[in-house]
Amino acid sequence: MKRTVCIGTIDTKLGVLGAVVTDLGLALLTFPSDPVDECEMWIRKWEPSAGVISHSPLLDEVRNQLSDYFAGRLRTFTLPLDMRGTPFQKDVWQALPQIPYGTTVSYGQVANMIGKPKAVRAVGAANGANPVPIIVPCHRVIGSNGKLTGYTGGLSIKQFLLELEGVHRFAAEFTVS
Repeated sequence: MKRTVCIGTIDTKLGVLGAVVTDLGLALLTFPSDPVDECEMWIRKWEPSAGVISHSPLLDEVRNQLSDYFAGRLRTFTLPLDMRGTPFQKDVWQALPQIPYGTTVSYGQVANMIGKPKAVRAVGAANGANPVPIIVPCHRVIGSNGKLTGYTGGLSIKQFLLELEGVHRFAAEFTVS
C-alpha cells in the first residue's frame, strides 16, 4: 500500500503556517515565509514516493489545537508526532515539552535535562532543526544570560510566543531537577 502524506496550511496570529501530516503524526510545521514550498521540500527529502493528499482528520486537529493555543485556551499539545532526525536531536526534542508553558530554560539546562551537560551548542543546533516548532516548544529555550537567541521563525516570533504564554522578562527561570 502506498504511503500518503497530507499538506495543508493553517491560518494563525503569526500568518499562514504550513503543515505535513503522515500516517504516524505531525511531521512538519513551517513558518509563514513560504509554507507550501517548505512542505514540498520535506516530502522530497523524507517521503518522495508518497501520495499527497490535502485533507486528514489529524490536520484538522492540528488546526484546532493551534487555534486554542493562540487563543490562550491550550497549554499542552496532545498531537501524535512523526519527528525525523538524529538520535541526539530526538533526545532534545523529547525534552522540550517538559518545559512548562510560560517558563523558559537555557540551552545548558536542556543539555543537563538530556544528560549531556557539555553539549550546549549541539542542543542549540537541535533546537534550530526542530521540525514542529510551537508544538514542541523550542521557543522556550533562551540564552544563559536571559537573552532571546536564534529561532527558526525569527526572534520577533519567539518573543511573540513567549509573551503569549505570559513571559515578559526573559530569564532562564525553570529549575531542572
